[in-house]
Amino acid sequence: MNISVKIIGTGLLFLFTIAAGIWLSNSGKPLNTLIFTTHKLIALSAVILTAIVIYKQLKNVKIGNVILILITAAALSVLALFISGILLSLEKPVNNMMLAVHRITSILTVLTTAVIIYLLVRRK
Repeated sequence: MNISVKIIGTGLLFLFTIAAGIWLSNSGKPLNTLIFTTHKLIALSAVILTAIVIYKQLKNVKIGNVILILITAAALSVLALFISGILLSLEKPVNNMMLAVHRITSILTVLTTAVIIYLLVRRK
């Protein structure tokens, strides 16, 4: 499969994850199980596809410090997203700080992933 198709697929999964997250947030508490499960599965799919794309591209280029730092930042962002998502899903009222962490790390994850893929494709 062409790398462009994989990159577009990754981008679409990120967009669907964000859309499902907004839908979930607007649905209120208690969380709708169908929307919540959809959001989690799309997010997990996005992470897995992105990891596969990046891993396959890493085979073809020499890894520099910048790419290594960006990969670490993206991985930590994904971890923060999953943890904050779990904490937001609890039956407790929404913690505004945790919601801010979830939103900021969403943006950080998308940006770092986009830069990683751009740098890897450009170096090929």
